[in-house]
Amino acid sequence: MGYEEAGRDRSAEPSSGVPSAVLENVFDDPTHGEPGRDRIGVHVGWELLLLVGLAAVGWLLWQDDPAALRDGNLRTLLVDAVGLGLLALAAGVSLRTAAPNLAVGPVAVAAALQYAEQGDRGLPASIGPAVAVAAVGGLALALAVVVLHVPGWAVSLAGAAAVVVYIERRSAPVLVQGDYDPGRNAGYLFAGFAAVAALGGLFGAIRAIRRLVGRYRPIADPARRRGAVAAAVTAVALVVSTVLAALAGVLLAANDPEPVAPTSGLDWTVLAIGVALLAGTSAYGRRGGVFGTVLAVSLVAVFQVYAPERGWTLSNWEVGGAALGVGLLVTRLVETFGRPRPGSVDMPEPVSDGTISSGWTMPQQQSVDNWPPTLPTQAAPQPVDPWRDPRWEDSPRRWDTDER
Repeated sequence: MGYEEAGRDRSAEPSSGVPSAVLENVFDDPTHGEPGRDRIGVHVGWELLLLVGLAAVGWLLWQDDPAALRDGNLRTLLVDAVGLGLLALAAGVSLRTAAPNLAVGPVAVAAALQYAEQGDRGLPASIGPAVAVAAVGGLALALAVVVLHVPGWAVSLAGAAAVVVYIERRSAPVLVQGDYDPGRNAGYLFAGFAAVAALGGLFGAIRAIRRLVGRYRPIADPARRRGAVAAAVTAVALVVSTVLAALAGVLLAANDPEPVAPTSGLDWTVLAIGVALLAGTSAYGRRGGVFGTVLAVSLVAVFQVYAPERGWTLSNWEVGGAALGVGLLVTRLVETFGRPRPGSVDMPEPVSDGTISSGWTMPQQQSVDNWPPTLPTQAAPQPVDPWRDPRWEDSPRRWDTDER
């Protein structure tokens, strides 16, 4: 199957008069893209609000139970935040490529069950097969999405159903057999997660990378293919997303002293996507913040510890649904105020077209859409008085000639 790109014709110049090769550096799509740079200020403002919310919830938790933020409880909180953060990263990576992976929750539960059953054989023997199967499953999802060019949410939902069938083969919770304690490295794990999330956000703020990652986002007809590059990037994102979900499941299982329950895991999917949207990632793909994932994950993790202190019994469905609702409002905010300003076209620098030329260019004054150009209106001709013809004054008169 070929991967045509809708509206891409190198032989035709766009209506702006700027060559298509130059527009590649200005627009996200030469034909349908928006001129100018995305505005990052809306993400900065929202991340400041997330920081204020995190500080407020953390202060309330400290007032109610200071021991929850000390010693072993703090290490448990940090590891839980890393597990949730890996799930949020898995959801966010797929969202940025406009192919949301709804199978992250079931994959995490399946990986947790695998680790719980095989944990006594050591970390490589228990984690390795789970990660390998997750990579193969992610590749299968990616091939279905990019080859058939169908929505990622639909394909991943079918994949989630297949994983749930595997989970339901167990009728009782599974006690973790391994003795790995991630709490001993809680600080390093959280620092590593925060660094990966922040660096990913920083790279995603670069216009070229943002354009590359978000190429799968539809611009006109969603059924039209977006090109081989978009397909390759989306495929890699789906594989990475599935592997991150498996690692999150292993980490959450190792950090919880309770047995791993064979649940569907869809509540974890809702929570992961809700946190990713809450972090400032657009539900339409491409757009996202820098530090939003770290702040949103920390806020939700601290709130899940604070809620029992207030006597609130909240499940992942409730917390995830609330985060999802707020995240959809954030998506509307990001798409409205994050797009380039109207009329803020960056003037591209002259580039060579690959031919021998002197480098001089002739500015095009009119759009090619108005061809042929409209001729200026001619003034109406004035009537000529035959008696005032100059010939009567300058030419020789006949009677003068006859007299001679």
